[in-house]
Amino acid sequence: MYAIASRDDLVAAVGVELGHSDWLLVDQDRVNTFADATGDHQWIHVDVERATKESPFGGPIAHGYLTLSLVPVLASQVYKIDGARLLVNYGSNKVRFVAPVPVGSRIRLSPKITVAEPVGENGFQVVVGQTVEIEGADKPALVAETITRVYY
Repeated sequence: MYAIASRDDLVAAVGVELGHSDWLLVDQDRVNTFADATGDHQWIHVDVERATKESPFGGPIAHGYLTLSLVPVLASQVYKIDGARLLVNYGSNKVRFVAPVPVGSRIRLSPKITVAEPVGENGFQVVVGQTVEIEGADKPALVAETITRVYY
């Protein structure tokens, strides 16, 4: 776990490889639960039989936004920002779903802080490059730049 204990540590972490999360299984139950939560029941995600027969991927794949939604839980395994009174999701600069995540595969996150600049009196705007890897795959599932406001 990469610990960021102060404002100085946050600035010093820019450009540092923070590590990797544990591998997380993306199973059909998780995909179905996400489909229920979002109302996105497209057959390529939830109809195993049809996806196996008709999709170009040979079976069901996870929703891209499911993969993106797993970034916070995976990031919490890699680094933590201590001493801040508030962290706020401020959005994303860029999100790309580079490769599909086949149901039954495992993913992990490799985050890297690319920007930490002061904003306001007691805050920092932090940009993190997020790469979600698929175990055994040549290409990542997701690359994104997420933005967090950190207030001390």
